Amino acid sequence: MGDDVYVLGVGMIRFGKYPERSVKQMTADTIGSLLEDAPIDDAGDIEAVWFSNTLWGQTTGQHSIRGQVALAPLGIQGLPIMNVENGCAGATSALHGAWMSIKAGVHDLVLAMGVEKVWFPEDKAKMYSWFMSGMDVEFGRAMIEGFREHAASVKSGVSGGGDGGSYSPFMDVYGMGARLHMERYGSTQRQLAVISSKNHHHGSLNPLAQYQKPMSVEEVLADKVVAYPLTRPMCAPIGDGAAAALLCSDRLLKKYPGARPVRIRASVLASGALPDSGLEGIGRRLSKRAYEQAGIDPEDVDLAEVHDATAFGELLQSEELGFCPEGEGGVLAESGDTALGGKLPINTSGGLECRGHPIGASGLAQIHELVTQLRGDAGARQVEGARVALSENGGGFIGMEEAAMCVHILEG
Repeated sequence: MGDDVYVLGVGMIRFGKYPERSVKQMTADTIGSLLEDAPIDDAGDIEAVWFSNTLWGQTTGQHSIRGQVALAPLGIQGLPIMNVENGCAGATSALHGAWMSIKAGVHDLVLAMGVEKVWFPEDKAKMYSWFMSGMDVEFGRAMIEGFREHAASVKSGVSGGGDGGSYSPFMDVYGMGARLHMERYGSTQRQLAVISSKNHHHGSLNPLAQYQKPMSVEEVLADKVVAYPLTRPMCAPIGDGAAAALLCSDRLLKKYPGARPVRIRASVLASGALPDSGLEGIGRRLSKRAYEQAGIDPEDVDLAEVHDATAFGELLQSEELGFCPEGEGGVLAESGDTALGGKLPINTSGGLECRGHPIGASGLAQIHELVTQLRGDAGARQVEGARVALSENGGGFIGMEEAAMCVHILEG
């Protein structure tokens, strides 16, 4: 393959609820942040763009040419712009595309951008219904109803809502996954609360996190149940945001002697499969490819950002990524190893649970955190001696696993 690929600069805005800010405004603010970090003269140096967005079509009717519309007012125009939609994995799918174009020798300086406006409080039921498009809509509603009935049989008093009410139907899928894991391996609701409490602590140290308030394990357990065993603090909030990464080739890097580059040692993308496919779980098979590409083992990873749309997502991916044996993700969390100061800190940004989850931007926010850590710029949440970092970003559901997933391994 071609030259090494580096992250030359990153930018993002604090994720949150911004009813007054448009996709264009959030894009402009994030590009401004990126240009403050990257050593390039101006955005006119960028040769190509991969632009991630999922919901702009549903929210305002901007179904097509989203990147061109968002970037042209900033002078980023006339160059190749590839629009990317891959559910919650859209941002790192954009990163993967940008990486491939440099690896192929086609470009030397490429922007990966993700932006999403999700918060529309005037019609919350409609807002939550948008999430149903992240699964097979032909039978998704019947599947969700079955999951809710199962939850009610296990634990009475479970809240309802989903595509017609007060929360994303993805919470029902994660709740079902958590219950199956509890039945099979003996994992507990308290272990999920430990993960959530840990991420709330990490988020309290991150000025770009949507939630910055610590919560104890007991407070997490006592909060409202969304989809048993998941309580509200265990679930990612609704919010808006944008994040970006500027990639460059090895040969172009020589032009910027004062840069602080982070090398991309692995970039892999795959799709999920139905339960009868015979394929290994997507997280396990994809991470194996990433480790092989990077030439490392899971034990070599110093920190990770994983797709914790719920606390169960982090528990499961801890196992799938090879950080602990199958069935012991909750045990790993209880050991303290995944907290700051532990052997393998996970979601030092606060994760999706606290940093926030504006769908098409979340994966690049993970990259922003890892680059910040590998540069030694994370302040109170800095992982000492961090050299190798991993991000796992999943999107949508096919059956009971992610429909799309990217894994990236970075080296500082």
